[in-house]
Parts: sequence; C-alpha cells; structure tokens
Amino acid sequence: MDLFEYQARDLFAKHDVPVLAGEVIDTPEAARAATERLGGKSVVKAQVKVGGRGKAGGVKLAGTADEAVEHATNILGMDIKGHTVHKVMIAETAPEIVEEYYVSFLLDRANRTFLSIASVEGGMEIEEVAATRPEAVAKTPIDANVGVTPEVARQIVEAANFPAEVADKVENVLVTLWKTFIEEDALLVEVNPLAKVASGDVIALDGKVSLDENAEFRQPEHEALQDKDAANPLEAAAKEKNLNYVKLDGEVGIIGNGAGLVMSTLDVVAYAGEAHGGVKPANFLDIGGGASAAVMANGLEIILGDPDVKSVFVNVFGGITACDEVANGIVQALQLLADKGEEVTKPLVVRLDGNNAELGRKILSDANHPLVQRVDTMDGAADKAAELAAAK
Repeated sequence: MDLFEYQARDLFAKHDVPVLAGEVIDTPEAARAATERLGGKSVVKAQVKVGGRGKAGGVKLAGTADEAVEHATNILGMDIKGHTVHKVMIAETAPEIVEEYYVSFLLDRANRTFLSIASVEGGMEIEEVAATRPEAVAKTPIDANVGVTPEVARQIVEAANFPAEVADKVENVLVTLWKTFIEEDALLVEVNPLAKVASGDVIALDGKVSLDENAEFRQPEHEALQDKDAANPLEAAAKEKNLNYVKLDGEVGIIGNGAGLVMSTLDVVAYAGEAHGGVKPANFLDIGGGASAAVMANGLEIILGDPDVKSVFVNVFGGITACDEVANGIVQALQLLADKGEEVTKPLVVRLDGNNAELGRKILSDANHPLVQRVDTMDGAADKAAELAAAK
C-alpha cells in the first residue's frame, strides 16, 4: 500500500525522523486556518501518489493565508498524470536550503535482502541520477539480523560521501528511518530531498512510503491509511470477503485455485481472445485451496458484479481440494446466489482437472445448469470463454 506524502510525514514524525510541521486539508478555505497556524506562510502541496507534482503546478509557495487559499483552490481537482487531487498538504516553509540529499531503504527482492540507497545528489528522481551518474548512488545491502545500527549508518554515509559536517545528523536520520521501515512493516521508505538547511540541520522535506499489505494482521492501524476514495469498489468488496482479487481491463471473469494457475489462465485467455476481437481477462481471482460453496459464491458474486464481465472461466486443478468438492461448490454457489435474489445471466465455462476430476465433471453434467458449460482442456475452455464474451 502506497501512502500519500502527508501520511509518510506522520509516520516519520512518529519515529523521530526530522520533518517540518504540516496538515492535510480538502477544502480551499481550510488552507487559511492551516497557514495561519504555521505562522502566515506555507507550502501548498498536492497529495497524489505520483511524482512530478512540482512540474505540474501541484506545489506552490504561499506568502500569505490568502495566497494559500488561492493555491489550494487551483490545486484541488487538478489532474496530475491521471491522478485527481482530492487533498492538499499545508506544510511549514523550509528554512534556506543549502544542499539536497537522497536516502531510502527498500526490500531487494532479487537478492533477498534489504537495501540502502543513498546519494548526495537529491532533489531529483534517483533513477535519473543512477542513469547519468551511477557513481553518485551508493547501494548498501542491509543484514536483517543486524539492521541499521549507528555503525551501519556510518558505513552508508561514508559510501555515499556525505559531507563531514552533516555526517552525524544523516546517520541519525538513517537510524530513525530504518526504525520506521521495520516497525511499520514497510517495503520502501524514501526521503527525497533530505535537505541541509542554513542552520546546519537536516530535514526530510518529502517522503514516500510503501507498506507491506501482507503484514496487515499485525498492523491494524494501517487500515486507516487506506485511500478509500481511490479504491476500486470491486477490490474493496473482495477484500472484505478475504478474496485475492485484482480488477483488470477485460471481459472474461477468471476464477482459479492457486496464484500460479490463475496467472497461467490470464495468459491463455488473452491469447485465445486475440481470435475473438481482442477479448481479455477481466480480473485475477485466486480462491485458494478451500473452494467451498461459500467461497465460490463470494467469488462469483464479485465477478458477476463487474459490468465489464461478459463470461466467466472457472479453471480448477484439484489437489488438496478435490474436483468433486469444487463442482458441488459451483452448483451450490449458483443456488446461493439465486436464493439471495441475485440473478445469474452470464455464462460460465468450467474446466476441472486433477483429483476426482471425473466425478466433478459428472456432478456438473448432472446438474445441467443452463449457464454452465464444461470444457475439459484449459486451452479449449479459454477459447470458449473468449468466444462467449465476444458474442455478448
């Protein structure tokens, strides 16, 4: 889960990373009171989860409360790279900035470790710095068993060639930033820029944080950080039902058991769809190993509630869960939906293979539901689902 800048700022402050004061608002007039609380001057910053806000006109300096209201009026509702601005942060103006640095911690999936990235050339995209001046970017692997101690922080500072006069302060920032990273179960914490100001202090002027959604069970307070306005309603509904669902831009609803199988199903449907006018998969939905009637009903309810879906492909390879259980689940799920008054009008193509596949197929055949078609091969079922979607 990616956070807005103001949320990142709040987490930084919670863990003693040095930040400036700020508050978030969603109406222009609220910018007046917020600016007055900050001493009559402020920086009005669009809150969107994308870079390039400044270039797009989403960051403005306000010398008075009236200017803050004017800037907030212009920024709220602005489109920045396809993201609509619903909130702005009214931030304390920074003292005179002398230098800008970059620091971050992230999960290095490729090398199965944590990684520190630091540079004395901050204030711009780190990718640009890495591409044009790779020697200016220091990458330091972090041992998860050790973490970022003052000694490790010193190594990072030396590797990135931070000036001696700010070395101690940057080390302190790194230690507190690592604390944020670990205690909040983050995948990324980034400060750009980490600014040296005229007083000699270093301050995090902007932050980016991505939290690990798999750790939500031990971070219940993170639920309040979710962007409800931007959440896809189908994904939100699926999450409430504990389903692994992702909305895609297509017409064939997908249900499978196991992430690998579902990913393969997306590929075969996309390939089959090329012969049927470019039909594509409409979602990723992994119902996992326990395909009970209730789970299947929940999955079908989510997918059939998507107006883009024209047909549904249920692709199951029986293992721990036998195919006869899945077949019974499909039949019962359709009945459960009917009992709830939710009319099912979209065709379902079902492919069963693996444990008890023959029995599962017989159950579907005996049920003889008018909307259910059984196809025994994955490619054949994908083609049929694409054909039915194209015909709608």
